[in-house]
Amino acid sequence: ARGFLSCLSLVRARRAHRTASELSNSTGLLAETGLSQNRAKTAAMRAARLLAAARPAAGRARTFMALSEEHDQIRQVARGFAEERLLPIAGETDRLHRYPADEIKELGELGFMGMMVDEGLGGGGMDAVSYAVALEEISRGCASAGVIMSVNNSLYCAPVAARGDAAQCAEFLAPFAAGEKLGCFGLSEPGNGSDAGAASTTAVDKGDHFVLNGTKAWITNALEADAAVVFATTDKSLKHKGISAFLVDREAPGFSVGAPEDKLGIRGSSTANLIFEDCAVPKAAMLGEPGDGFKIAMQTLDGGRIGIAAQALGIAQAALDVAATYAADRQAFGKPISNLYSIQHKLSTMACAVEGARLLTWRAA
Repeated sequence: ARGFLSCLSLVRARRAHRTASELSNSTGLLAETGLSQNRAKTAAMRAARLLAAARPAAGRARTFMALSEEHDQIRQVARGFAEERLLPIAGETDRLHRYPADEIKELGELGFMGMMVDEGLGGGGMDAVSYAVALEEISRGCASAGVIMSVNNSLYCAPVAARGDAAQCAEFLAPFAAGEKLGCFGLSEPGNGSDAGAASTTAVDKGDHFVLNGTKAWITNALEADAAVVFATTDKSLKHKGISAFLVDREAPGFSVGAPEDKLGIRGSSTANLIFEDCAVPKAAMLGEPGDGFKIAMQTLDGGRIGIAAQALGIAQAALDVAATYAADRQAFGKPISNLYSIQHKLSTMACAVEGARLLTWRAA
């Protein structure tokens, strides 16, 4: 991963150099017009803040035509990693239900397991567009690696980074964003799916700790996860406002994982139940305030949809690549079937759908 890391370092260095140059030029220009040095610096900083505030809107408009240079470089790094490290093992990973541990560790070294987490907390310090373009390429190379990366980024790191205090971020975010550990998201239940307002898992206040009881179903990364964001009802009388979120360590007493599901695809990523039987968690494990669980779940899922879109996009692109290759190799009537209009029409329809999905995903990011 060293070569890929050097590419990312170059992207970050260029970004820092450009920002410093812009501020320096602005300060010098304002000073030449007669303003004092301090007033020039203040004006330049205000201009920089206004420019930063305007950039998100400009970025969304630009993605309709092309990625920025930085985003394109991140995309190329992700594509290179996917083609070199993921494509060769993707088939075996799915067939043998094998968790790609080494490759996931390397994704962490690239900063891809916590892309939008600050670099000071072990993450990549990137934005949502960077995340979308990188995740598409990773999913194109291996769908299992893509969903593992997506859940750790969108469903685990994101809520902890948004709501965790300093102690929680040090224990439950930094090693996860760095790829040293893996997280999962415990919302769905056997009887209510992903309806966050109907959580039957309970958390009873016992003074200095909570006791959790219940089952979370179809949890991605369940077997390998070192911790989970878990949603449980702390006050039934308040309905959805009585749901709270907790950070539960894998080694917590009373916490166990069920048997893995035998899925039809993406089998390198485990899916299983999280089972809580009188599971004791400290008061400090609550994420946010009491009753914030429903809000945290909804906000997390909103961001997670970008990750899901990028995953689907990468898988669709891989399917299109395979179809186009097959059409060029398959012979019928003495020539490749790619020469037949009916096949060309199918491929062009697929390509238009993929490209449209790509632009919508970038816009959402």
